Amino acid sequence: MHPTDSPRLPRHRPLLDPAAEYGRWVRERPLARISLWVDNHPWLVTRQEDARAVLSDPRFSSENVRPGFPGLQPTTPPRTPGQLFAMDPPDHTRLRGMLIPEFSFRRVEQLRPAIGHITGELLDCVVKQRQPADLVEHFTLPLPLLVICELLGVPYADREFIHRQAAAFATVSAGPEATRAGWAALFGYPQQLLAAKSREPGDDLMSKLATERVATGEATPAEAAGLLVQTLIAGHETTASMLSLGVVALLRHPDQLAVLRADEELVPGAVEELLRYLTVVHIGLRRIATQDVEVGGVSVRAGEGVVVARQAANRNPAVFADPDTLDLIRDAGQHLAFGHGLHHCLGQSLARAELQIALPMLFHRLPELRLTDPAAEEYAFEGRAVHGVRELPVSW
Repeated sequence: MHPTDSPRLPRHRPLLDPAAEYGRWVRERPLARISLWVDNHPWLVTRQEDARAVLSDPRFSSENVRPGFPGLQPTTPPRTPGQLFAMDPPDHTRLRGMLIPEFSFRRVEQLRPAIGHITGELLDCVVKQRQPADLVEHFTLPLPLLVICELLGVPYADREFIHRQAAAFATVSAGPEATRAGWAALFGYPQQLLAAKSREPGDDLMSKLATERVATGEATPAEAAGLLVQTLIAGHETTASMLSLGVVALLRHPDQLAVLRADEELVPGAVEELLRYLTVVHIGLRRIATQDVEVGGVSVRAGEGVVVARQAANRNPAVFADPDTLDLIRDAGQHLAFGHGLHHCLGQSLARAELQIALPMLFHRLPELRLTDPAAEEYAFEGRAVHGVRELPVSW
């Protein structure tokens, strides 16, 4: 097949499952060409073994300004400081190291009581709402946003601006102009806050970046602002979507909800299975080969792009038996929902903690929780890099 005849990368998907094409491709064409734009025909990786190989190989670059990079838009994006997902070492290593202490497993464990407290307060507000109530508005969105704002030192009062600009930045179908406008608005916001924190620091990540990194010359103000934008977006969009879709998945599978309720020791494993099953970041991890590399018996030439489809790898029957079935007692520890290699998700411990705390507390507090619209398909996002629902009406 000539690259120009290759199938298009799906941007649609059912609420809880990947697009149907991925299931076929992982069986029939684990490494094959796809079409993104008129002149961009990267390789699509669907098998987990190949995904891990690509994501851990330094010969694949994450720099999205390289010619031929398989980007979300047909135009080359501007080089943006501090965007770890679009950087290679040594700058990636230098800047990522500035965030690691705040997102370490030990630090997140210290935050668990605070996360539990925030969850409880939000549930107190939920039960006061008139039914049906929107669970996104009152619970699944504010919870991770409150947590990340507290960690970063960002005023929660600015939540509407943050969420609106993050949504514009993450909308794949918005076009390059809207994407750039969303980025510019978001980028200017932490620059102002960093300046204020340098004058009056607090006990938060933004203050530490301002006083320990920018003031010492280890990072430029633009790099620090870029780090904060990425952390702010990734720190609430993905977890909010996981919480919303996790609720839908569990209510649609009452036998699995019973597993979650049966034994608190099963909760960590149940969360890993939900992460595998839902894979909310579904646009693919994008790389470009800097040298000729063999992947899965296929020669990927220097300058050719690669898209790693985690939603396919996480439903790979060679790794997960009966992969399209939600099974909370399976060992799902090999999933790639948080990526792999140098760019594995920095906030994975925080996301896990929020999910492990919030889902059991929600179903304990509202044991009769039910979806007002059991299908809920009409509430799904369209054209978003992070799959989820814009609202979720529930009763209890």
